[in-house]
Amino acid sequence: MNPAKRYLDPTRLRFVLQGLLVGVATGAVVSLFRLSIERSLAFVQGVYRHATPGTVALLVVVAVVLAALVAWLLHSEPNISGSGIPQVEGQLQGELEFSWWSVLWKKFVAGVLGLGAGLFLGREGPSIQLGAAVGQGVAAGFKRRGSDRRIMIAAGAAGGLAAAFNAPIAGTMFVLEEVYHNFSPLVWITSLASAIGANFISLNVFGEVPVLHLAYTKPLPVTLYWHLLLLGIVLGLLGYLYQRVLLAMPQWYAKTRIPRAFQGIVPFLLVIPIGLTVPQLLGGGNGLIIAMGDQLPTLAALCGMLALRFTFSMISYGSGLPGGIFLPILSLGAVIGAVYAVFMAQIGWLPHVYIMNLIIFSMAGYFAGIGKAPFTAILLITEMVGNLTNLMAMAVLSLVAYVVVDVLGGAPIYESLLARLTKPEALAGIHHMDRVEVPIFEGSALEGVAVRSVSWPKHTLLMSIRRGSDTVLPHGDTVIRAGDTLVVLTDSSRRAKVAAQIAAKAAQGTDG
Repeated sequence: MNPAKRYLDPTRLRFVLQGLLVGVATGAVVSLFRLSIERSLAFVQGVYRHATPGTVALLVVVAVVLAALVAWLLHSEPNISGSGIPQVEGQLQGELEFSWWSVLWKKFVAGVLGLGAGLFLGREGPSIQLGAAVGQGVAAGFKRRGSDRRIMIAAGAAGGLAAAFNAPIAGTMFVLEEVYHNFSPLVWITSLASAIGANFISLNVFGEVPVLHLAYTKPLPVTLYWHLLLLGIVLGLLGYLYQRVLLAMPQWYAKTRIPRAFQGIVPFLLVIPIGLTVPQLLGGGNGLIIAMGDQLPTLAALCGMLALRFTFSMISYGSGLPGGIFLPILSLGAVIGAVYAVFMAQIGWLPHVYIMNLIIFSMAGYFAGIGKAPFTAILLITEMVGNLTNLMAMAVLSLVAYVVVDVLGGAPIYESLLARLTKPEALAGIHHMDRVEVPIFEGSALEGVAVRSVSWPKHTLLMSIRRGSDTVLPHGDTVIRAGDTLVVLTDSSRRAKVAAQIAAKAAQGTDG
């Protein structure tokens, strides 16, 4: 036998080819999704600009009909609610499972109806879930199971983001950093192949101009980097506020007594006065960001825009309608950056020429703080804007915003949304609830480990961590420390077994 042939391994080539297949299919689906939304939104904005009293009455009727249609889709397939990113993350972690075909067509239709109507929702989350559904479908066609199937789903998710924003590198990084939490070679090479294939299709449909092409005169000098510290603190504080309000919205909506699937009627009706007043502000916000490059609004107009977009973004997403928060977060970041920069320019602390720089940086910083995915944020804005000279400044701002949110106790927003989906399921497996308390000693294998990195026993829920006299409500990024006491909920019949399993995990390596 030829020694060279002994080392020929087609595994990576096979995954690359399958990734390209998933990417091309995802690119076709997401490009059609994106095109449908753009055409629908342009039509709706035209209707609002030339509205008559009769048109307004018709818009109300149409809003009710659209809300009813989306409610029917949500009732038949609850997994299409929201952005879809938490559902994909849960599927890759083995916590959720659903029919790929049902999710694919129902998410597509419901997303076009909601986003095309001008609601303040983004296309990127639905695009990621559409891509993941395509990946799952391709895996089913090839009869892939286990890790191979998960890799195909992750690749589809990367292709979905790449096609939504023409950002293949950021699409790959987002899957690795935020969704899959795994940097294995097979995962990233398959995801990259899918992202490239999807982006190739998208470029042929929408052209090669960056999605958020914003021009600026020159890079921000190092002597003005102190603005990044101040702006980063502002973005971090507002990012933490965004997380808290967004996660509280379902409870606020519950007070309306409207069934969950029908709560979309609220944003569908409230978008009408917004469309009649400021039709140019409808949609996820990419048009708003690009318009800033042509003509910057006054400080008062920017403050009003910030209040409107923050409030109605919460109302739109909180209703459970299919739609993402990715693009709305970027648009909010741009407006926050504009408010800060224009104010600083007016009082003479910032040269006017650098206003656009801070607008661009703020998009990355705001997403880095809320999503706690700084690498994705930096790469995404770099690809969407089409310029590589801002990496250092964006990294500084993103790091500051990230740290502020982290110090305040903010968790990655998609992880928090996933926990809200899976917590009821975990509790459902606990019929007679009991507590297990596990102390963490110095040298324990769990010391210094993030909660997300621990393989918790099935049908258990880490309820809290006692840390001295304080009680910490844990999330995935919470790091377990020596001296902590883990408080875990489980079924009373499994209490002893669960206690032994967690104690064994904690004890491993304590003698080393």
